[in-house]
Amino acid sequence: MTSPEPTGAAARRGPLAEGERVQLTDPKGRMHTLQLTPGKQFHTHRGHLDHDDLIGLPDGSTITNTAGTEYLVLRPLLSDYVMSMPRGAAVVYPKDSGQIIAMADIFPGARVVEAGVGSGALSMSLLRAVGDHGSLHSIERRAEFADIAKGNVRTFFGGEHPAWTVSVGDFVEVLPRVAEPGSVDRVVLDMLAPWECLDAAGDALVPGGVFIAYVATATQLSRVAEAVRAHGGYTEPQAWESIVRGWHLEGLAVRPQHRMHGHTGFLISTRRLAPGVTPPFRKRRPAKGAYDGLDAPDGETGVFDAGSSDEDWTPENLGERPVSEKKLRKLQRSAGEPPTA
Repeated sequence: MTSPEPTGAAARRGPLAEGERVQLTDPKGRMHTLQLTPGKQFHTHRGHLDHDDLIGLPDGSTITNTAGTEYLVLRPLLSDYVMSMPRGAAVVYPKDSGQIIAMADIFPGARVVEAGVGSGALSMSLLRAVGDHGSLHSIERRAEFADIAKGNVRTFFGGEHPAWTVSVGDFVEVLPRVAEPGSVDRVVLDMLAPWECLDAAGDALVPGGVFIAYVATATQLSRVAEAVRAHGGYTEPQAWESIVRGWHLEGLAVRPQHRMHGHTGFLISTRRLAPGVTPPFRKRRPAKGAYDGLDAPDGETGVFDAGSSDEDWTPENLGERPVSEKKLRKLQRSAGEPPTA
């Protein structure tokens, strides 16, 4: 008996179809992404071409516009799609999504909870990893972002994904309603204050389950690490970042590119201990100024508890650009969702 094709597989092969996104690359390497719509045209300052001429072409074709400019036509890879899709919130870059999938060991059939859906970039990678028989429950505080993510994911997979559920609300409040204690394999957080979610995540995770958080700043990273240690129910946290540098390949001029994907965010991961287990005492040389004494007092998480408040941790204070309500409504419409009242 032949097993059914995984969701989205059929949309990744065969002739280009109406409604698909395609990527056009001109002779100078400039890329343009468009959604194929019958009757529409793609215009540049150097001619135009009809969408109808692209529909039905094999993937990897070329097409010439009215001014004689030739374009390479390809379906965008997931990494290309993420960087060109409509977005309301900043996306998790492909280099970080790949690290999350590998280092959190997201496996086919895994039960994963994600919070901070944003525009759905990480959700698509997680859905590919868990497959049709796993489950991904995504929790997002803003209904507008959830709508944009739904539209992006639906477009990429060519329809609804059977493993995906989206809830709007606060992670700490929603998680106990949607997940039984000890039923979640992995928790993936992309939010401002993931340290506030350690208790809820710990209750939902299976023993040995992975908690991984994506944070933008070193202050967030340190606070998550200290909160994990103070919690007592997790292993010693591990933190890292990835930096990707491309190479220029032109004849004998083989060298690093002048531009690179530098810092985007930090990843920090830890694993859930079995109930009642205390982690072994870890000897470490205290850094100057980390604590008042040689060791942090019981129940304290360190220097970042002093002088900080909930109001300090806002997207604007962490360098994020606010998204206007007008832009959010436009993105919801482009994602195929009616604007939230």
